[in-house]
Amino acid sequence: MLDASDHQLDAGNHQGKFGADYIRVLASAAGLSWSQDDVDLDGVDLCIKLPGRTPRGFSPRIDVQVKTVSTLQTRSGLINFDGLNQRQFNKLAGPDFTVPRYLFVVHVPRSTNHYADLRTAGLLLRHIGYYTSLSNLETLPAPDAQRRLRVKIPMSNILTATSLRALITESALLPTR
Repeated sequence: MLDASDHQLDAGNHQGKFGADYIRVLASAAGLSWSQDDVDLDGVDLCIKLPGRTPRGFSPRIDVQVKTVSTLQTRSGLINFDGLNQRQFNKLAGPDFTVPRYLFVVHVPRSTNHYADLRTAGLLLRHIGYYTSLSNLETLPAPDAQRRLRVKIPMSNILTATSLRALITESALLPTR
């Protein structure tokens, strides 16, 4: 006989799935579409785009890697994120991407029971997401998947439907490479 816990995600997968779903909800709220490759080979969890023609081209988009943390380490207005290994970092760093790439970090509750709450005013998702671009950082010459490095994210880079849409519309203004 199977126990109910046999049909649940393990804690790490549950947290990661919630983080990606959090971003999908924001994209939907912003009127954006998202897609996901069938296999993550190049560090991209989600592609988010503005469908249709814009003054600068058709369907501008960004690629994102989504990470989650249940404990947010902050200092002097910055989030100290230690969740990328060096290989993951190299898949986001540097200026040589056709499509702009971002790291999204979603701060989630420690208990999965607190991820979401239904209230009369609507559905509440906890806690909050942040974003940063690593395009201004140099890649590492010999990345090691066993070594992590710290990325500092401004606490002012809060992911909202408005800021997510702005990341995409601003990417449409970037010169093509």
